Amino acid sequence: MSAKNSAAGSPGWKLGLALVSLALSLLLWLNGLLDSLNRPSVGNALNLRQLELTVLAEPNLKPPLRQWLAAGDPLSALDKALNEQINQDAEAGRASSADLLLEQALVQARQGQHELSSRHLDALGSSGGALQQLASGITSPGSLSAAELSNLLKAINGSSLVRQWSCEAALGDNRCDRTGSAQRATTQLLAVTLVPGLGLLLGLALLLRELWLRWRGRSTPPAPWLGPALSGVDVVLLVAGGFVVVGELLTPLVVGPLLSTLLQGLNLNAALKQGLSVVGLYGALMTGPLLILRWMLGSLPAPPEGGWLQFRWWPAGLNLRMAGKGFLMVLPLVSFTGWLQGKLLGDPGGSNPLLELVLNSHNIPALACFGLTAIVLAPLFEETIFRGVLLPVAAKHLGSLWGIVLSAAVFAVAHLSLGEFPPLLVLGLGLGWLRWRSGRLASCVWMHALWNSLTFMNLVVLGW
Repeated sequence: MSAKNSAAGSPGWKLGLALVSLALSLLLWLNGLLDSLNRPSVGNALNLRQLELTVLAEPNLKPPLRQWLAAGDPLSALDKALNEQINQDAEAGRASSADLLLEQALVQARQGQHELSSRHLDALGSSGGALQQLASGITSPGSLSAAELSNLLKAINGSSLVRQWSCEAALGDNRCDRTGSAQRATTQLLAVTLVPGLGLLLGLALLLRELWLRWRGRSTPPAPWLGPALSGVDVVLLVAGGFVVVGELLTPLVVGPLLSTLLQGLNLNAALKQGLSVVGLYGALMTGPLLILRWMLGSLPAPPEGGWLQFRWWPAGLNLRMAGKGFLMVLPLVSFTGWLQGKLLGDPGGSNPLLELVLNSHNIPALACFGLTAIVLAPLFEETIFRGVLLPVAAKHLGSLWGIVLSAAVFAVAHLSLGEFPPLLVLGLGLGWLRWRSGRLASCVWMHALWNSLTFMNLVVLGW
């Protein structure tokens, strides 16, 4: 947006406040993006979980599925991935998780490296707490009851493979339902490979169809831009001042300690407290920017049909069809971007911490809180800000193409992860394209919710 257009008709205090907010936002975003390089990536954990499922499922896989899902030597691949993760933890100066070290010892035993496995189990046996008792139970079969073993595995938050192999080592194969474990792993493995794979193929077909229609001049014309009659300064105040300074900086500082104190006084388990903390903090984060937006919209004249934000929730079926089509079309593009990034740059880390929480949580109420945040609150809030306000205002000043690019870039940067920036940028472009073609914000909310639902369900399936 040009400085002339942005500042036109804006009081001096508003322009000054917008510039200060923008400067603070840029500093906060730069610091957050750089800090993300020090955060671990959930990608390594996801790869480990998929390899674990492959190893567990392999005895149950028949020949074409075996060649497709368990090609090569899954156990050796898992051993290599475990060693790489443990080495990365050591290089980063952080201790590897207890279940990761236990899993390494269990894998070594399966590979016939019994002396090395015993040394690692002995080392774990001197670490104290649940891990010490579990390691002792594995090295001394029959010393633990099934109930004691179950409680110890819950204490270290062991994966499905760690739970199964610890049971077999401590209690014996005949008490651990190896067949049922293999069948469950097969189902999980199919869920995280077959469903996304079919989505990729369908999305690619829809992309090719859309390109064909555009080339033939038969594609549906875009809807006219309808959005809040706000200036560029107003939008800077909303995004930089409301979303970043108030939402991402001040709200955690003020609400975080209050929420923590409140939850400490409740008689709830730690996992549920964590889930309530996430949903409560995100709800508080939304409040400030949305109040600012309501104040801005309240000063405008009568809105057009459908409102300033153009949610247009009905007909619901139309919105869902548009959202589903947009979701499928963007899926291969985001997947290709992530694959290309991995090939060119490796894994830069910096995943959203919520992904790790979902992956490692086995508490259903806590998962419900995480799901509410990711699938309901985040799509509603982020689409309101980025596609409901920023995009239509930017498009009026910069044109449709650059408006979509700008809103997608701000959307990607706002997630404060350099590692996730490229795929989030492509996702933002897809959401912006959908807002442009449909003229409906509700379709973007549904598409965003579908995207987060797929991510959430994959994490739950891999982590359970």
